[in-house]
Amino acid sequence: MNVLGLSGSPRLGGNTSQLLHEALRGAESAGALTRFIDAASLDISGCLHCDYCARTGDCKLNDDMQLIYEALSHADRVIIASPLHFMSVTAQLKAAIDRCQCLWARKYLLSRPPIEPEKPRKGLFIAAGGRKGQTLFEPARATVKALFIVLDIEYTGELFFSGVDGPGAINNIEGAMSKAFEAGRKLVE
Repeated sequence: MNVLGLSGSPRLGGNTSQLLHEALRGAESAGALTRFIDAASLDISGCLHCDYCARTGDCKLNDDMQLIYEALSHADRVIIASPLHFMSVTAQLKAAIDRCQCLWARKYLLSRPPIEPEKPRKGLFIAAGGRKGQTLFEPARATVKALFIVLDIEYTGELFFSGVDGPGAINNIEGAMSKAFEAGRKLVE
């Protein structure tokens, strides 16, 4: 079982990255092989909406997004983690999500599987936000769910933490790391 952890955190070792690493540790405890990719450290251009992918199913841009496409092809499970920026995923992660437009084109325009090889995949979304409120995570959840639908990844869970504002704040939330570990473990069992 291969688990891809895709981080949108622009802060190295930030709250969300810590949660994602703990979830990956949980997946490893259940026997999975894991891979961590930090979208913020990659050179990923935004989608040009040039429609090249509508004809080919591939993106004409050749940058670090190729690493994510390749990692998705090997993944049996996908964990996406992002802090909230204006109630959505970070710009760095959103650029990667937008670049999955070519995978949308494969599926909906060219009637091909979005990710080869075609196999059952499951996914988890982890997010942390600075403020509190019932609807805090709704925009980010909608974005990740839409991505998972396009990629034929079953949205099997989420782990949200509000009131996480500032470096290390996740360490003040009792049980946060154990919940992340358990979520990662359960994702592969």
